[in-house]
Amino acid sequence: MLPRSVAAGWLVVCDFDGTIANIDVTDGILSRFALPEWVDVEVEWKAGAIGSRECMRRQVELLRVARPELDAYLDTIEIDPGFAAFVADCRRQQLPLVVISDGIDYAIRRILQRHGLGDLPLASNRLVQTGDDSYRLEFPDSDPQCRAGSGTCKCAVSASRAHGSKRLLIGDGSSDFCLAASADLVFAKTKLLKHCRDNCLPHHACPDFGVALQLLKQLDVPVRSPIALKRTWKAAHPPAPPAAAMEI
Repeated sequence: MLPRSVAAGWLVVCDFDGTIANIDVTDGILSRFALPEWVDVEVEWKAGAIGSRECMRRQVELLRVARPELDAYLDTIEIDPGFAAFVADCRRQQLPLVVISDGIDYAIRRILQRHGLGDLPLASNRLVQTGDDSYRLEFPDSDPQCRAGSGTCKCAVSASRAHGSKRLLIGDGSSDFCLAASADLVFAKTKLLKHCRDNCLPHHACPDFGVALQLLKQLDVPVRSPIALKRTWKAAHPPAPPAAAMEI
């Protein structure tokens, strides 16, 4: 076992909606405050007719909510009870952590600030108020080459911040699929867990940040290249029936 300083060779990338937050905050905002047409846009996205950036842009333009009412809703949203301890342990180990989300920056920042975590680095879609109760989105971290058409390209943002470090992804859903393919290790829940199993990606099942805190100990090993790590993992985990466990 190498010293804990080995962990400093990693960048921790955390999703927000459904991962740090207990719910999908964006969907919560839209379901409460957007005109009904937001559902039609969602259907287009799920059918693959548009990318997530176009979907989010059109949906946010359908919001009709004054800022105080929006804030009141955001102030009811809780985060994973183990996340603060996870952040503290990352800082103790000098593990850089960034929140990268294809959600709404204003919502994420307000929720994190209420939990004393407002200083965490964040990359997300930028909410701009255009009237008393209307808004639009800007996409400062988009990438024209993004295969998913995301507003915030998690692959590009994390690569630019890694500076040669290995990447640990913690996520839960389809917005994390692309990054999961290039990350060195994934702590996965719900849809992302199935995706990692189906595609033989190096991962641990991680239902919450209490488990993630324990799994950080797995970083105390010599770091190999992503290709070598994935080849080793696949060799040790040949194809198995769907019911068989695929976590490392």
